[in-house]
Amino acid sequence: MNAESILKDIEALPSPPAVAAKIIQEIRKDKASIGKLADIISVDPALTANLLKMANSSFYGLPYKIDSVERAVNVLGLEAVKNIALSFVIVKGFRRESVDGFNQDLFWRRSITSAVCADLIASKLKTDRDDTFVTALLMDIGVLIMYLVRPDGYLKVIDEKIISETTAVEAEKTVFGYDHQDAGGEVLKAWGIPESIYIAVACHHKVQDAPDGPQNKAEILMLADMTSSVYYGDNSAEKLRTLNMLLHDKLGMTESAVGAFIDSIAEKTVDILSSFDIDAGDLKPYSEMLCEAGEEAGKLSLTYEQLVMELRQEQRKTARLAAELKDTNEKLRRYANVDGLTGMYNHRYFQELLDKELERAERYSRNLSIIMMDIDHFRRINDSYGYPQGDTVLRAVAELFQQVIRKPDTAVRYGGEEFAVLVPETDIRGAVVLADRLRQIVERLEIKIDGHALKVTISAGITVYEPKRNLKDRVKMIEAANKALHYSKLTGRNKLSVVPLATN
Repeated sequence: MNAESILKDIEALPSPPAVAAKIIQEIRKDKASIGKLADIISVDPALTANLLKMANSSFYGLPYKIDSVERAVNVLGLEAVKNIALSFVIVKGFRRESVDGFNQDLFWRRSITSAVCADLIASKLKTDRDDTFVTALLMDIGVLIMYLVRPDGYLKVIDEKIISETTAVEAEKTVFGYDHQDAGGEVLKAWGIPESIYIAVACHHKVQDAPDGPQNKAEILMLADMTSSVYYGDNSAEKLRTLNMLLHDKLGMTESAVGAFIDSIAEKTVDILSSFDIDAGDLKPYSEMLCEAGEEAGKLSLTYEQLVMELRQEQRKTARLAAELKDTNEKLRRYANVDGLTGMYNHRYFQELLDKELERAERYSRNLSIIMMDIDHFRRINDSYGYPQGDTVLRAVAELFQQVIRKPDTAVRYGGEEFAVLVPETDIRGAVVLADRLRQIVERLEIKIDGHALKVTISAGITVYEPKRNLKDRVKMIEAANKALHYSKLTGRNKLSVVPLATN
């Protein structure tokens, strides 16, 4: 899929926050102004405070305190301050409350861990670090963008990844036709982010496809992603083995040095996360995680460390699967109670709710009314227009009912073209008023079918349970309401009837 197709698919293309846009505009100039950048940052007190907090953190380990944006620029450099500021405003602008199966706090926690890791790797490689942190931070921004514009689609990606035991990239291509590298790279390019950043982001899982300059950065991103997986990924033990070899080949690190390096990432990340006002969760240094397994980290060989990590990985997987099972069961319960065509509650839910409402009505001596309704001559609609158009009529009537009833009331699709409304704490007079209102608004409704405006009517039957007068009997109550509905249909339709319950 080409860039144009991706951007077209992401119709609700997110815009960068206003402050981020100003920073991007300034840094794209041939000669960015230190004073101008400082002014842009200083306008936002929270951004200034967070920037200074990060500048004074263990990440930079400066021997003296930085107390102004200008001083931060002079000490850390224009590029570093620019990228720190850009990181803060993008995280703040795109951070949302976690919903469904997508944990956004975890997303940003992992992104910041990768950013810290990438910066440390760049430092050890003695390569340009100017925008390494922000590049790694934005490495997976495509994941968040894909989720924000098509949440249902990305939840399918998560399911596909789990069920098929495949990579996120492969699952994304299955569902979307492109992956988060493609989406992230194109969106960052559209925002005006420098080429050195968006090309590396677009290639961090396919380093071989990156041009020579960005290829080095893409390789750093790949290593950072793998390193952060030790703390967050499902395949942490396997990645640790690969990482140990890669860091040995790239940096000449020994096994013990790899452990110390991973420890330093967690320690610095916890400090940086507080600058972003993000909870560090249970993030702990690697050696501490091993100690919790019951052994001192210094006495462990890498082989045993890997076994411990595999055990921890399985524990995480078990916890995750338990949470997913709970979520799935909740969805199944919801689906079991909802009619797939109209989105209303169904017959099963109505029966269960009626039992509960009868108990409550009896306990508190309150009335409980039922309105049973049926679309008149519905079979003629199916015969004349076909079943799909009949479904259109059912959905239109159902939507109308949902809009009109009160919050305490519950409307359901009882079956076929029949609907029911459960009306708590309402006597027969109130139920008649509501039923006649529903009848009138349906009578005024026009439903567009094949270019024609189709009009329909309903018949209704009503009964009421009065604790002091009637026996509490769900079956008898439904029978009375249905009897009233049947009488309305026999005597002309588009009307309502009342059948009282037998007294005690």
